[in-house]
Amino acid sequence: MDNSRHPAAEVLDDVSQIIEDNDGSVTVSRLTEELGHKSLSAVLAVPALAVVSPLSGVPLFSSTCGILICLVSGQMLFGRSNLWLPGWLGRKRIEGARAEKAISAMRRAANWLDRHASKRLQVVLSQPFISLVRLVCLLCGALMPVLEVVPFSSSILGAAVALLALSMLTRDGLIAVLTLVALVCAGIGVLVGLF
Repeated sequence: MDNSRHPAAEVLDDVSQIIEDNDGSVTVSRLTEELGHKSLSAVLAVPALAVVSPLSGVPLFSSTCGILICLVSGQMLFGRSNLWLPGWLGRKRIEGARAEKAISAMRRAANWLDRHASKRLQVVLSQPFISLVRLVCLLCGALMPVLEVVPFSSSILGAAVALLALSMLTRDGLIAVLTLVALVCAGIGVLVGLF
């Protein structure tokens, strides 16, 4: 998938196919296992994109996605190639009808991202800088359960993680840099607003 010209759309296609192949319902463990054969960045993109979708309105959905983002990005940060999930999270089921609604809502954004991504500033996606990108993903995921009560905060963090995952999939460092700058500006804005 890393060499694909349409990685974001292909992640969504893969999720749809995996759910269809499993009779319209799949566990988180099975989904991450199937996607993990292609790339951990693809696994990271799925919960991030899901948080941006209408599914984020479901109670505790953002928290669950945030935990999954933490687990995946943390393992990427430490160089693991095989993903480990706790049993309780791996057993959670994703229902096909709900997932398909969310996937169709995300397709437009995925297609737009795929059209505008290309191999730029690849040095940002090599060591030591890639560790910073993965750390930011981990921090965004860790904040999602804490900020679940603040409207749209999880969706904003999910969008940032989705963009960073896409930058790793497409090897587009410019997307990573722009996303990191936007997060820093948003963080400064929040701090100024608090004080």
